[in-house]
Amino acid sequence: MHTVVLIPGDGIGPEVSTAVRRVLTAANAPIGFVERHAGEAALDRGLEDVLPSETVAAIREHHVALKGPCTTPVGRGFSSVNVALRKKLNLYAAVRPFRSLPGVKTRYEDVDLIVIRENTEGLYSGIENLITDGVVVSMKVATRGACHRISHWAFRYATHRRRAKITIFHKANIMKMSDGMLLDEARKVHERDYPNIDYSEVIVDAGHMRLVQNPKQFDIILCENLYGDIVSDLCAGLIGGLGVSPGANIGEEDAVFEAVHGSAPDIAGQGVANPLALLMSSVMLLNHLAETRHDEACRKAAERIRTAYDRALDDGQKTRDLGGELGTAAFTDSVIARLPAG
Repeated sequence: MHTVVLIPGDGIGPEVSTAVRRVLTAANAPIGFVERHAGEAALDRGLEDVLPSETVAAIREHHVALKGPCTTPVGRGFSSVNVALRKKLNLYAAVRPFRSLPGVKTRYEDVDLIVIRENTEGLYSGIENLITDGVVVSMKVATRGACHRISHWAFRYATHRRRAKITIFHKANIMKMSDGMLLDEARKVHERDYPNIDYSEVIVDAGHMRLVQNPKQFDIILCENLYGDIVSDLCAGLIGGLGVSPGANIGEEDAVFEAVHGSAPDIAGQGVANPLALLMSSVMLLNHLAETRHDEACRKAAERIRTAYDRALDDGQKTRDLGGELGTAAFTDSVIARLPAG
């Protein structure tokens, strides 16, 4: 059994977390959970911060976590739990895969994209200063070490996943030093270590246009922090929305897998939330354990769960955000009913 830290999160987080635990149990996934809290849920329990030290310590002890959505106030209040978690644990590589799902009709077919995002620098460094009344400066941070690290990680990931091409989305025509540094490091890694992987560079605004014209022209998209956040939401729109978009944040020692959608307080407690994004993230978690801890049982459980939710969607079993009528529990039941024997 592998111990995983579970952070249920805020809003719909506890509901989708419960659903995912039911599926993992039914699939005989060899994991057990220790529950810790973050976000508003942590404050509600009287903990000292939105990212309590005990939550960070638990992840450092067990090295892997599954996290539901946490609320981040807009323009006020506490800072992002997600950003803080990535910085504290040095989770520098964000991975968000996007693939067309059976039974989920969109404008596009056979989408199969992965966005890899540098996760610790850029404008999300959170360095903002009030210069004078009405004038604020936000600082975009880029270091050569981080640019090299994410470039090397992306090419290594592409090789392990047998992907053919990496495209960098950048704005080095304007931000010549920061984005230019990322391009410089990516070119070096490509030429020296991974010449077998096709490599190209696209200015980020033109890249977004090309994505909506024909997403099949891209394979892996590598971005700095802000661009990666934006383009991953666009890619979610290609396959049915954030409700079917999983994510992972990976460092040298620790990894946190999460639903990338928000906490949706407007529907919290109504039993209508789609648990798929967190369920798909749990499949990524199981595959991570299979690779890093050489556990074939984790890989088999991941395959069974993926097969089950594909079957459910193909049979028209969908929550209302995907055009269906099922609630959280009913959709979970439909997935469990379709788990292959094993």
